[in-house]
Amino acid sequence: MAFHKITLKVNGAIEQVNVPSQMTLLQMLREELALTGTKNGCTAGECGACTVLMNGEPVNSCLVLAAECEGAEITTIEGLAVDGRLDVVQQMIIDTGGVQCGFCTPGMLIMTRNLLDRNPHPTELEIRDTLSGNLCRCTGYARIIESVQKAADAQTLSTAKI
Repeated sequence: MAFHKITLKVNGAIEQVNVPSQMTLLQMLREELALTGTKNGCTAGECGACTVLMNGEPVNSCLVLAAECEGAEITTIEGLAVDGRLDVVQQMIIDTGGVQCGFCTPGMLIMTRNLLDRNPHPTELEIRDTLSGNLCRCTGYARIIESVQKAADAQTLSTAKI
């Protein structure tokens, strides 16, 4: 079995990892770096539970080989909080009751953060479209969408104060 020594930035920290050729980014995050917030749902890129940002773009980490991540910058759900303070998208999903079992939450929040970074004032249709690749079996999505709308509003208020 071939191994690859890769260097990448994960949640702001430089990591060097020796990974087998067939190891996915999801497996590396969970098994080698102990970042278990990213969930293994379907291993087929269908559910969105494993979504992370790779070089600023959302990817299904179950479909990316770890060896392909040489030099990449990865942001996981753990990387959204800064200095112990939750990101506004994390806080709003808690405040609105948008979390039930929590399995889909990491992928939903990564997609939400990416959306709000690109578009600080999304419409409900844009939110629904962005989250369409993330399956939730518990909530019915209404509170998740509400949390994204509130996060956008709170983020706008926060930047207006600066």
